[in-house]
Amino acid sequence: MRNGGRVLRVGVTGHRHLPAEVYPHISAGIRDALNGHGGGLEAFSCLAVGADQLFADIALDCGAELTAVIPSGDYTDDFTEPGELAGFLRLRRRATREVRMGYARSSGEAYYAAGAYIADRCDRLVAVWDGEPARGVGGTADIVRYARQLGKPVTILWQSGLIRP
Repeated sequence: MRNGGRVLRVGVTGHRHLPAEVYPHISAGIRDALNGHGGGLEAFSCLAVGADQLFADIALDCGAELTAVIPSGDYTDDFTEPGELAGFLRLRRRATREVRMGYARSSGEAYYAAGAYIADRCDRLVAVWDGEPARGVGGTADIVRYARQLGKPVTILWQSGLIRP
């Protein structure tokens, strides 16, 4: 992981459901946030569909070690659409480390704990965020606010004019 420089730890928070037209813009922004560091790279993600999985895939392509942060014991039940669970399991297998929050069931509290864990440990947070309030406890806006309260740099990625489904 180390190649002469210090390890940069980058975490992600973001929406699960993204308009298809935002993917090229978001992908380019994630690559910009991860490239050019010159040292090792560690990426933190909950591996949810949407922003988390996109970030994890790009981070792995950039040579990062992936830390999967699992919010709850029943987290796999959250992957209900065809292909969602397969994407999660594929990335989970590629993770170098896995951290589990102490929640048996998925809840806003569990998601907030996982997002806070990521924000606490990263040097920079990438937020795939439309700027709108969270739709539930532990949503993207909550984690952006938390990271900013910690004084962490937050890179906001969104394409203006697009509305999240």
